[in-house]
Amino acid sequence: MSLLFSKTSLGPLALQNRLVMAPLTRNRATGNVPNELMAQYYAQRASAGLIISEGTSPSRNGLGYPRIPGAFSAAQVAGWKRVTEAVHAQGAKMFLQLMHCGRIAHPLNLPADARVLGPSAVAAAGEMYTDAEGMKPNAMPQAMTEADIKATVEEFVQAAKNAVAAGFDGIELHGANGYLLEQFIRPNSNQRTDRYGGSIENRARFVLEVADAVIKAIGKDKVGIRLSPFGVFNDMPVYAAMEADYTYLARELNAHGLAYVHLVDHSPMGAPPVPESIKAMFRSVFKRTLILSGGYDAGRAESDLAAGKCDLIAVGRPFLANPDLVARWKTGAAVNAPDFNTFYTPGPKGYIDYPALG
Repeated sequence: MSLLFSKTSLGPLALQNRLVMAPLTRNRATGNVPNELMAQYYAQRASAGLIISEGTSPSRNGLGYPRIPGAFSAAQVAGWKRVTEAVHAQGAKMFLQLMHCGRIAHPLNLPADARVLGPSAVAAAGEMYTDAEGMKPNAMPQAMTEADIKATVEEFVQAAKNAVAAGFDGIELHGANGYLLEQFIRPNSNQRTDRYGGSIENRARFVLEVADAVIKAIGKDKVGIRLSPFGVFNDMPVYAAMEADYTYLARELNAHGLAYVHLVDHSPMGAPPVPESIKAMFRSVFKRTLILSGGYDAGRAESDLAAGKCDLIAVGRPFLANPDLVARWKTGAAVNAPDFNTFYTPGPKGYIDYPALG
């Protein structure tokens, strides 16, 4: 009996299998509003147990990339409602990933009245694509004041409420991949000297305040978080105290009672591997659902579930290229290869036209 394809639960939610479609930025939300094309894309992939949406901004300030969706306007809520209805009709559950890009941004990708914000005025190395002028260096962020922090927590709360109104089963806080929540956790991007900087207790404060506030608004069974310890994406270098810092975070997240922790290992894409000791630490310290992701195939997914290393397995690129991934993995059928050239381009090509079996 395969564990991967067996039914399970996530808190009170019944899942049709243990396979999760990982959040995948696809840049198809023209005008930052979810559309019919997106509803079709997610519905095609709704044989997963759980779908986690692409990174979605809780704020005008968080729209760092071109054509990413938001969850802060009535039009966005209406657009997402079409998506969740299409997904639920196929049996999957769906969480909305809330991603505030923070300093990974360029003003050309933001509305005119928005600001590039970060924990400190420290620009990230690297460049950002803009539709208007191509590649640009990441912008210098404005260091957030305590008033900015309070306002941003409120934006997360409102976006979480909007997600529930749009029919999502919950939300995932994006505390990984170098975006705003992780920018506070990491000492290179957080050089504050107030109660949000310095010690890990201070650097984790913003993340935990956001988690607390959204739990209060929509309930702990509806709130998960994604973390990338040892991830180096978006100028997040590895540092000596990382294991100790994430152990503190695991304990705190467990105490706050979130529905799940989603750990991402970017080593298949060239980052340092997440040490097995970190994955094992999260498994023992965090008592609710643990999702692992990073370069899984069906065999390794089955093996890690059988070994009790996690409860659910998330995969990204295999789902991107195979709308019927569950059927393919179940039957051992060949899989489509992803087309890297169409990952982030507008329109249906490389998005909803990957072939399904038979």
